Amino acid sequence: MRVAVIGAGPSGLVTLKYLLGAEKALGTKPVEARLFESDVGVGGTFLARTYEDAELVSSRQLTCFSDFRCEDEEEDFISAKRYVEYLNAYCTKFNLWPHINLSSPVKSVDKKEKGGHVVTYLSRGKEHTWECDAVAVCSGLHVNPSIPEIQGIERVPVVLHSSQLKRRDQFGVDKTVLVLGSGETGADVSLLAVTSSTKRVVLCHRNGFHLAPKRNPNPRLIFSRQRSPLDRPQVPIDVSRASLFDTAYVHPWLRNSRLLWIYYDYYVRWILWTSWGTIHGTDQWIGGKPDGWSTAEIFFNKSGYKLSPYLNATWKPKSPQSSMQRLRSQLVQTPDTQTQTQSRQVDLAPWPARINPDGTVAFQDNGRPEYRHMRDEAVKPDVVILCTGYTHEFPFLGRGRRDPRHYEGGGLVRDIWPRDDPTIGFVGFVRPNLGAIPPLTEFQAQLWVLNLLAPERVVGAPLRPEDEPHYRLVCKTNARIRYGVDHESYAYQLALDTGAAPSFGDILRHGFCRAEADDGTSTSTGCDIAGRWYKLPLTWALGANFNTKFRLQGPWKWDGAAEVMATELWDTVARRELFFGHFTLSVIPMLIFGPVSLLFFLYASFYRILRVLFHKP
Repeated sequence: MRVAVIGAGPSGLVTLKYLLGAEKALGTKPVEARLFESDVGVGGTFLARTYEDAELVSSRQLTCFSDFRCEDEEEDFISAKRYVEYLNAYCTKFNLWPHINLSSPVKSVDKKEKGGHVVTYLSRGKEHTWECDAVAVCSGLHVNPSIPEIQGIERVPVVLHSSQLKRRDQFGVDKTVLVLGSGETGADVSLLAVTSSTKRVVLCHRNGFHLAPKRNPNPRLIFSRQRSPLDRPQVPIDVSRASLFDTAYVHPWLRNSRLLWIYYDYYVRWILWTSWGTIHGTDQWIGGKPDGWSTAEIFFNKSGYKLSPYLNATWKPKSPQSSMQRLRSQLVQTPDTQTQTQSRQVDLAPWPARINPDGTVAFQDNGRPEYRHMRDEAVKPDVVILCTGYTHEFPFLGRGRRDPRHYEGGGLVRDIWPRDDPTIGFVGFVRPNLGAIPPLTEFQAQLWVLNLLAPERVVGAPLRPEDEPHYRLVCKTNARIRYGVDHESYAYQLALDTGAAPSFGDILRHGFCRAEADDGTSTSTGCDIAGRWYKLPLTWALGANFNTKFRLQGPWKWDGAAEVMATELWDTVARRELFFGHFTLSVIPMLIFGPVSLLFFLYASFYRILRVLFHKP
């Protein structure tokens, strides 16, 4: 079989790797795979569209691929430059370079009448074609800038999309910078601007945002032990959620309900108020989402934790405003983020309605405090940075297949391939509310390649659409992003589909491993690790849905998975604090949802028995 892969970002590279490894893992015939990339190097958006001081918002523990881990000595959050180096090393490790065609943009992918596809691409100024049996579209979500229409924007001297911003000096000296968009890029750019030689920075938003910490908040109660300054940093928030009774061993009735979301809604509000006295976000006192927000419908802005001190300059109360706030501040101590601002601030404003003839901004009246604060301000921007995201398009696909709206909200099986054509896969076109895209692309690549080459091994095939809504985020009718997923639920669903989700019995068996089988061959690495018998089960139950957890078994089994779980991932789980880590995010949900799932299982089993006894279909 011949397969084309379009795009050399994380999704394209991991898809190529699994295609090339299918012969050994699945016992299929060798796959001839070619990857086509328009840029001069691999890395996708991390190579082409990053800016000075850019840092990943997802942790290395979650972001790294299952069988190629970052060094333990590295920081939890690596730079974009370091991640590109990681991807290059990934290509070298798995010998992907001979199959990668750089500076080779794909012009069209045409479907043949009798099956297969014809890929037309450019190389060294000449047009070439390559016939193949399947195509993996891995061109990414962050390619085509989304440019909003704002009346009079041409009156601003400099207007840039965030993809064009590379260095601090592009802001200029003593200039007023207007940043449009309050997502993670908008937060990063605002921070970059306010820490540069600018005169003023104004951040504009449409309907609020939610600043989230990169690490699990861990306020200290006054009666708890004093922590040493040498203690390790708190665990990254994207790996702080336990999987047992959250995704593993959850009855479908509970999985499909909103009970889990309701718990996390209350938990997020509680931890925010306990830590900072506000429910809007991490030490966030302005610009919060409307009061009715739910964790099932928002994207957490993990870049904003460094920005909040600059936003708070005008809005954060100098002292507690109520008796409850005073009591909270006396009982709970949270590290103060209001430092190192050097009297600088970022002003928050509504979305611009227009740019007036004199170059000043007229802001929309959103009825919120920031409008009342800014309506009489004469804001005349010298530079506008559009942090307004991207639109994803497929101009190289044939007519009828290029509109991305066909593939949103259930248009694809598991958000990967069309229900009527499994030979074309879309890898990397989901966005988690709290997590990372690269690890999800590995799950997607595993399932798509398995379904393409050995469909009989897909568990539960044909895959049911009924098993998809539970992992999708709720989106409003006019929402720009309609492909949001819950990272943990989506990862676990794809692991179930590939038969890679281990049971508790499987984990115990892996914990008590033998270094050698009866014939003397190696069975698994890391059998000599001290405490492996308890570290594996605890990492499985208390840890997030790390990709490596689902390489212990299944068609893509990897011998090194248990060792990674018992060392790197165990260390990550063990870093959590007892009360604000294990107890609130593990023990309490397990005590609530474990019995609920058990009751559902018992009721469903009893109901099935009655149906059999009374011969009802």
